[in-house]
Amino acid sequence: MNSTTISTIGNISFGPLHLTSGESLNEVTLQYERVGPADAPVVLVCHALTGNHITVGTNENPGWWHGLIGRDNYINTDEFQVITFNVLGGCDGSTGPGTVKSNFPSITIRDMVHAQYAALRKLEIDQLAVVIGGSLGGMQVQEWGILYPTMMEKLIVLASTPSFSDYGIAFNHIAQTAIKNNPIEGLEIARMVGMVTYRSSALFTERFNRKMVNPNHYDVTSYLDYQGKKLMQRFDPNSYLSLLDAMNGHDIGKYRGGWQHASKRIERPLLAISFEQDLIYEPDQIKAFTDEVPNGSYYHINTKFGHDGFLTEFDKWGELVQLFIELS
Repeated sequence: MNSTTISTIGNISFGPLHLTSGESLNEVTLQYERVGPADAPVVLVCHALTGNHITVGTNENPGWWHGLIGRDNYINTDEFQVITFNVLGGCDGSTGPGTVKSNFPSITIRDMVHAQYAALRKLEIDQLAVVIGGSLGGMQVQEWGILYPTMMEKLIVLASTPSFSDYGIAFNHIAQTAIKNNPIEGLEIARMVGMVTYRSSALFTERFNRKMVNPNHYDVTSYLDYQGKKLMQRFDPNSYLSLLDAMNGHDIGKYRGGWQHASKRIERPLLAISFEQDLIYEPDQIKAFTDEVPNGSYYHINTKFGHDGFLTEFDKWGELVQLFIELS
């Protein structure tokens, strides 16, 4: 293997991109992180709602999946080249509501995947070893398996169902209503709503236990206030709205005869992992999806972190990912 190692943040532009809605974007730019040996097999990472392309990062500024991916990690960047795109509609350098002068069109998960495909081809990458992602990223992985079924060797879906639940749409509606009423304060409220659904009641009780930070504020309320303000400082409200719409529309069975039928179109081996107490992406639904995939395998992880289990406690499930990737 060539010893040349890539570690770069860049962007790639292409166009036009024809969208599911029938509209087109004349030019699209996707920001990306690319880490690993130049001639190594490529792992494509698809990020979640408020994630971005900084998956690996550096020792000084680690990426959001640094506990899973890196040198001598479960996905070893000495053996794999890892690429993550900031998703279409995002706000970290990719084309989205903040970069398009006129109204940004409605986008779907399928549009995100088509954009990533075009970007990879522009980078002269025509084959992937693995496509992996959780939550919104897992939605993208499922669409990758159907839209481009032979471009990858394996697929890994974490904490994501074949269609977005009514319960999830309900919480998204609260978030979207808050943002539309007041973009800044609304985004803070949306983040608070999200944080409650991402974790479990048991974890909140264990962490906060009704503690007070002062006579007027519970520790848990201060935590939610902090999370809301933190997201507001780095995320665009209109991008949040656009991505929530895309999540709401996620259904791999749309125009394909239902999700059960669509699941059978996934040709490559697929690993799906669910997490205990995930309110939005129910484990039973993830298992049912995996059962329909011709070469699917399923694992359930016991955790108090609920949906956010795919962002933490890597010692519980990272080895499953590693073994699945290494399995010939």
